[in-house]
Amino acid sequence: MMRKYAAEFFGTFCLVFAGTGAIVINQASAGAITHVGIALTFGLIVLSMIYALGDVSGCHLNPAVTLGFFAARRFEGRQVLPYIVSQSAGAIVASLAMRLLFPLDETLGGTRPAGDAMQSFVLEFILTLILMFVILSVSSGAKEKGLLAGVAIGAVIALEAMFAGPISGASMNPVRSLAPALVSLRLDHLWIYLVAPTLGACASVLLCRCVQNPGCCCAANEACS
Repeated sequence: MMRKYAAEFFGTFCLVFAGTGAIVINQASAGAITHVGIALTFGLIVLSMIYALGDVSGCHLNPAVTLGFFAARRFEGRQVLPYIVSQSAGAIVASLAMRLLFPLDETLGGTRPAGDAMQSFVLEFILTLILMFVILSVSSGAKEKGLLAGVAIGAVIALEAMFAGPISGASMNPVRSLAPALVSLRLDHLWIYLVAPTLGACASVLLCRCVQNPGCCCAANEACS
């Protein structure tokens, strides 16, 4: 069991370190990475972790995804809290590493709404709903693994980050936003990125049951056919 928690810790560390690192380094290098590069970084690191860790822990790397699998009755309730704790710890350690590397950066790649808070809330809700729908549709049980899962999930993350990032930050992941906010002490608007992705992931379970075969999104062991 500890292997699963260690995998979630390390996978989420890699996600936050690479993703927020791309944002911080883009700012430090006068835009050398570009917005498209940042979006691709998030997508590619998730794709890579799915292939590396999918068979170990399922490679959730995201409390909203863990709760979504639980709502779909694909994941044991007793493992939800340990998974979320492992993900949170990995994300916070990644942000602490970014603080050591870039002590003058103010936000450490955190997410903040560019405009109205409710606009970003709705955007994060819809983005996570779409992401979770794809995950439920291509994963096996509660595991994001296999060729199709890695490509599909990595692609949708990169796509959503590419078009929605300039407005809401395209977090889709509570701990991706929580960690840099805590370490940089920039907690304003954090509630958006804790609540909206969680609600979006749970709502996606209902959508999946309406669109896919009922078994695909409820206690399924294999991907939808």
